[in-house]
Amino acid sequence: MFDKIMIANRGEIAVRVIRACKELGIKTVAVYSKPDINSLHVQMADEAVCIGEASARLSYLNIPNIISAAKNQRVDAVHPGYGFLAENAYFADLCETYNIKFIGPKAEVIQLMGDKIKARELVKQAGVPLVPGSEGNVNSYEQALEVAREMGYPLMIKAAAGGGGKGMRLAQNETDLKDALDMARMEAKAAFGNDEIYMEKYIEEPRHIEFQILGDEHGNLIHLGERDCSLQRRNQKLLEEAPSSFMNEELRKKMGQVAVKAARAAKYYSAGTIEFLVDKHKNFYFIEMNTRIQVEHPVTEMITGIDIVKEQIKIAAGEKLTIKQEDVKINGWAIECRINAENPDNDFSPSPGQIGRYIIPGGPGVRIDSAACENYTILPYYDSMIGKLIVWGRNRQEAICRMKRALQEFTIENVATTIPFHLKVIDNAFFQKGEIYTNFIQRRMSDNNNR
Repeated sequence: MFDKIMIANRGEIAVRVIRACKELGIKTVAVYSKPDINSLHVQMADEAVCIGEASARLSYLNIPNIISAAKNQRVDAVHPGYGFLAENAYFADLCETYNIKFIGPKAEVIQLMGDKIKARELVKQAGVPLVPGSEGNVNSYEQALEVAREMGYPLMIKAAAGGGGKGMRLAQNETDLKDALDMARMEAKAAFGNDEIYMEKYIEEPRHIEFQILGDEHGNLIHLGERDCSLQRRNQKLLEEAPSSFMNEELRKKMGQVAVKAARAAKYYSAGTIEFLVDKHKNFYFIEMNTRIQVEHPVTEMITGIDIVKEQIKIAAGEKLTIKQEDVKINGWAIECRINAENPDNDFSPSPGQIGRYIIPGGPGVRIDSAACENYTILPYYDSMIGKLIVWGRNRQEAICRMKRALQEFTIENVATTIPFHLKVIDNAFFQKGEIYTNFIQRRMSDNNNR
């Protein structure tokens, strides 16, 4: 096992990794930007190193500074969390060059699965079902037009290097196509430095269902069941639950086997996620693999009792998985709400600033993953997440009631938050019936009569 791990991240995920390390008896090193000096992850770690100015580019994305800090502190491994450098193949490769274990898969696997076109080609060869789409990259409007006429509308244009909903555009007809193509390319270039795009048939009213994967370096691979991440706004997840109200045992088993097959095709180890779109007829299609810990991993932990971050660290240390597929049991229901410093009444505009009173909910089955506290400042330079509220119930109805109670208890003063929005979602009749899909917010949250 490692003696010392550096967490190349901030906020709630840095705190989450530090907690896992403490339970494993591993010393921790936090990195921080200058305005993050008093942050909780800095206070909780055994050691802390300043890596730069406020801008993420000069600190949490500053690879030379992070590698220097890791070498100077003589760490055995680096945990990248999610976001920032978590899916940066160059960073993973550099860690290996300096004999520092990157807690995640190999650099070539990150690179392969990060390229959505190559990932599709790989899993297709393994027999994994794909959304009908273009064969590889679409290089011109003329080619896009040809593909569109063959596939039919509506269709999605996606960034090959995409993630987080960036570089995605919907074309309903031929009139939309050129603008959608140009916008997707421009956004992809700005976000990823790569303007390659591909096209997929748009699946109407789909569920976004993902399977949590754990694999070790000895060829053992399992899944921990599914998460339903269909509740999104502009392709960004806002609320997740596990299991999915749409699933039955037969479909879960089938999708789980396919998820493991896709991960095996990539020679994957570590914690990762295979993401699918599922249509109303229960046909499912691979969309991508995330080669890191996910924001929404706690809902899976709550229903399986498995600490995914600790397993991830043990895998990186070369240990064999001690959990077999038959050991994974789903118990009850979990829901996670992402509590962001955003104003839902003003198009979810960011609301940075200093928190006043901060009272977190408690009681049975309630978990808070957060780095915030009273007088904590939400900085304008980074993601606006304050924390994650996760609840567990014996069934979906109990989990919904518990989430409503917990959201009502959660007090965060002086900054606008998404708590009122989540309360509206929880009260929505369609949500309560489990009738959710990726465009739920556009269709149901603006509907005055949602009975």
